[in-house]
Amino acid sequence: MKPIAILETGKPPEALKDAFDDYPARFRALLGEGVATVRFDVQAGRLPEDPGAFQGAIVTGSAAGVYDDLPWIAPLSDWLRSARGKTRLVGICFGHQIMAQAFGGEVARSDRGWGVGLHRYRVLADEPWMFPRAASIAIPVSHQDQVLTPPADARVIAASDFTPFAGLAWDDAMSFQCHPEFQPDYAAALVESRRGTRIPEALADEAMASLSRSNDRAVLTAWIRAFLMLTPPPVEGEGSGI
Repeated sequence: MKPIAILETGKPPEALKDAFDDYPARFRALLGEGVATVRFDVQAGRLPEDPGAFQGAIVTGSAAGVYDDLPWIAPLSDWLRSARGKTRLVGICFGHQIMAQAFGGEVARSDRGWGVGLHRYRVLADEPWMFPRAASIAIPVSHQDQVLTPPADARVIAASDFTPFAGLAWDDAMSFQCHPEFQPDYAAALVESRRGTRIPEALADEAMASLSRSNDRAVLTAWIRAFLMLTPPPVEGEGSGI
């Protein structure tokens, strides 16, 4: 099997970097042992020369906005457009947003404010790789920006009142606004590091309480693995039913 390219577009905040893994390590853990990966530091100008050399590519989260005037944003967008049809693309948080923008959608800072803690999304469609089936999923989030208008060729597969375009799918790409790679303790540390400065106290309290509840990271992880064809989907009718 070909390796998975992990396109690293950001790093944990300085205050948390010694206590927690970086984002490529989190995605390696999500993909599981035995899955070969290659890390590309996108901010340093590194991108795969041949998308077809990889089973798929995952675009990570980032503190940057897709609309920021940064030298690596446009090359990443160009690469994503050129990679369509050559490999399978997965976008998470910033990755979700940059894929939407690169493919013709609109992304901006949301007037709804910060999304933090554990958010639950309604599942609006069943893609072939979405096993186990689920009517909704609850996953940690951390974002201010949102997809405001999805690309014309995207299918909206997950939504909430706070994030109407939380999950998008194409035949050769999929993306989610949430963070299946965030363990609750990291999501909680991220909230606490921004409490009272970037995140209001009341919202931080609500987020911390939500993170103590059970989540569906394992479900979304299974979907990502199946989309990347790391594990075949089960026979129809063998899903967990959750």
